[in-house]
Amino acid sequence: MCRTSIERNIMSKELSRNERIKEASAYLRGSIADGLGEVVTGAISEDDQQLVKFHGMYLQDDRDLRPERTKKKMEKAFAFMIRLRLPGGVCTPDQWLRLDRTARDYANSTLRLTTRQTFQFHGVIKSNLKTAMQAIDAALLDTLAACGDVNRNVLASTNPHQSRAHAAAHALAAAISEHLLPNTPAYREIWLDGEKIAGGEEEVVEPIYGRTYLPRKFKTVVAVPPSNEVDIFAQDLGFIAILDERGEVEGWNVTVGGGMGMTHGEPDTHPRTADVMGFCAPEDALAVAEAVVTVQRDWGNRTNRKRARLKYTIEDRGLDAFRAEVERRIGKPLGAPRPFEFTSTGDRYGWTEGEDGRHHLTLFIENGRLRDIPGGPALLTGLRRIAEVHDGEFRITANQNVIIANVPAENRALIEAIVAEHGLTAHATALRRNAMACVALPTCGLALAESERYLPSLVTVLEERLARHGLGEDEIVIRMTGCPNGCARPYLAEIGLVGKGPGRYNLYLGGAFNGSRLSKLYAEDLDHDHIVSALDPLFAAYAREREPDEHFSAFLIRSRRIAATGNGADFHRNTGPVA
Repeated sequence: MCRTSIERNIMSKELSRNERIKEASAYLRGSIADGLGEVVTGAISEDDQQLVKFHGMYLQDDRDLRPERTKKKMEKAFAFMIRLRLPGGVCTPDQWLRLDRTARDYANSTLRLTTRQTFQFHGVIKSNLKTAMQAIDAALLDTLAACGDVNRNVLASTNPHQSRAHAAAHALAAAISEHLLPNTPAYREIWLDGEKIAGGEEEVVEPIYGRTYLPRKFKTVVAVPPSNEVDIFAQDLGFIAILDERGEVEGWNVTVGGGMGMTHGEPDTHPRTADVMGFCAPEDALAVAEAVVTVQRDWGNRTNRKRARLKYTIEDRGLDAFRAEVERRIGKPLGAPRPFEFTSTGDRYGWTEGEDGRHHLTLFIENGRLRDIPGGPALLTGLRRIAEVHDGEFRITANQNVIIANVPAENRALIEAIVAEHGLTAHATALRRNAMACVALPTCGLALAESERYLPSLVTVLEERLARHGLGEDEIVIRMTGCPNGCARPYLAEIGLVGKGPGRYNLYLGGAFNGSRLSKLYAEDLDHDHIVSALDPLFAAYAREREPDEHFSAFLIRSRRIAATGNGADFHRNTGPVA
């Protein structure tokens, strides 16, 4: 591995603080093990808070409790969020049951399905942390590289109609996830009581990442058209299946340079949709993935973390130069991109039958939160009951839903009975089934406003307004985040709401229904009433003036109520209603 660029960055006086922490961490060990034994605090050191992200967790605190605990001069109510590495979102019924048990024994008795096709545990206190990690290991799962400056959980299409293509997508996602996994033994040493390597850190080799890993987080997905449920244009690296006339994968279009995060008030930061860089044969996909990662490792910005994602590397260096370097590293040219078409970003709810005759039930899980609601649906218990009798698998979707997959025809009635008994549902209203929110308050330390706890009530009000205009069954994508980092991918939604402060949001409009175009800022700093009053006349105009089969965002752009966004920095240009 060529280390010249990395070593040059390491020696730079301008290196960001996180780079120094990684360089001095002894390959992600830091003082994490010692910090776990400090019983006088529920927290860990500031440097270790950065390092544990690579192990799949964040230190958080319950911000609802902050005022009272501060008043009583108590430490914040610290706890950890743990995120699993689950390539393609697939797990067995036995693994589901073990994760359910872990949530109830060591977390807050909920499971959170995430936009990265995996599970999160919330509310794990430090004294339970190691035991919870060992329970995850007993389920033959892990959390390594689910967070941090590495390739994170790899997403894959969950389209149950295309069984062979889905199998190829999942296989590629799993292969990329394993190939790009950090090589450090720190994970097993700290959490699973693994034996330390004699001689210490110098015997560790990270052939892909080096001592300082990547400049910033890195996200990879595998998509199968026509469904873009993995939001491929929001990701650093993507592979789009190109199918032959038999439905077999003959190769992959490669996309690079997508990303959602930005910072309020800093126009030098912005979301970006990925570029289609080229086409590769199936046998070259792993080499291409490694090359893209190592070019970003060597070329990425290690001085300013706000400009450290691959999207900025490509903007600064140019796509042609980036492609040429990837081709140099894989030792062959990429082909020209092949034609493809995406039609939507949503899931297929209800029962479907795959090419192999097996049945799949997609259940709507609002914002991905699995819990038992007193007097309401018992989502956690219901899915536990399904896992106890199901002999297929579960698939988590990138829209925070779950598929009961590979159900034999003779077991459908049993699954349907459990679904009905526990209030699980395969359906919701058109707006709600296209809605998505990040966790935000009270646990996310970056949240400026509510998201998961607020979006359902806002959707209820907007559903009423849509129904008045005869739009109750129109598919409109709405997404909300509590901060501008964009975890729920709001900048690709037809209606995007991004937290600006307590109870206040920026409203973005015009993202493409199929996830291929960014939105535009329409109005700033809106409270609930102003959000509704801004959208209601647009709904009315859409009902009056739309063309056949025209989506809401396309109508807004055609009627010049919002400008279309090109890409990257264009996101910040010509904001607000078109004059």
